[in-house]
Amino acid sequence: MIEVKDLSKRYTVYKRRGLFREKQRIQALDHLSFSVERGAFLGYIGPNGAGKSTTVKVLTGVIVPEEGSVSVDGFCPWKNRKQYVEHIGVVFGQKSQLWWDLPVIDTYRALGALYDVPKPVWLKRVAELSERLSLSDFLYQPARQLSLGQRMRAEVGASLIHDPDILFLDEPSIGMDVVSRHQMAAFLKELNGRGKTIFLTTHDLHEIASLCRQILLLHRGRLVFFGPLEALKDMIHLPTIVRARVSAVQDSRDDFSIKTSRWQCAQCGETGEITVEVPAGESTVAASKWLMENYPVEDLKIEEPDIEEIVKLLYHGLIGNSKG
Repeated sequence: MIEVKDLSKRYTVYKRRGLFREKQRIQALDHLSFSVERGAFLGYIGPNGAGKSTTVKVLTGVIVPEEGSVSVDGFCPWKNRKQYVEHIGVVFGQKSQLWWDLPVIDTYRALGALYDVPKPVWLKRVAELSERLSLSDFLYQPARQLSLGQRMRAEVGASLIHDPDILFLDEPSIGMDVVSRHQMAAFLKELNGRGKTIFLTTHDLHEIASLCRQILLLHRGRLVFFGPLEALKDMIHLPTIVRARVSAVQDSRDDFSIKTSRWQCAQCGETGEITVEVPAGESTVAASKWLMENYPVEDLKIEEPDIEEIVKLLYHGLIGNSKG
């Protein structure tokens, strides 16, 4: 579906040094290679300046790389641009495709005409988008009068007018309230279930965790990780927490160190809470069983490592290594 091989792109930037300008070449993409299957839901993450936006611009045909090749559903994005754009939908959080002074519905009409969408199909599609993205309240308002969250919902709707096979979404939920975010997430899951391939770039890591089956992590234009979230968790080796609320706290040091020598246990008599850290890759069953057998447990929770903590530690390691 998407094949990227040895993709490289550099930019020239100028920094002022007193009265003079100093030219620098920035490596935005450094021999980047990956492949994505049809129907994938891919989360694309990385620190600022990692090359995420450059990758999306290359994949959508906006810019041309210096080296490497890209094939998306058989098309080269920058060579077959006219045919290619019929198959993709694009949302850039910082660049609008809505006509600023026209009502949203007029943009949708123009896009329908541009992509030769038959009127009955267009009417049905706009009705569905209006319902699923809650557009009805502002569908007839000019884009300039919309809040950021409203505009982003309208942008997503605009990207779907021609029913593309592939969606490239760059920060699509920026500015949305909690209800709109959940609504958007449910709709994207449904679209992916219909077979659409979705390429999602966002700084909301919980959004990535709830939606994406695979994660692509970039740093300084290079691929650092590509795979499922579970594999990323295993890279960091963060423990899973088994947390128990108990009706009474008792001293169990006589055999706790033997039965659970792989774990560290911290208990708080005031709150009646006991936590057990289970190392990455280990089963939580034994820890849960031990707690149930040794304490009057009222409630038991298993807390997986948080994706924000995982990525924060990974970024810290990457940045630290690059400085060294």
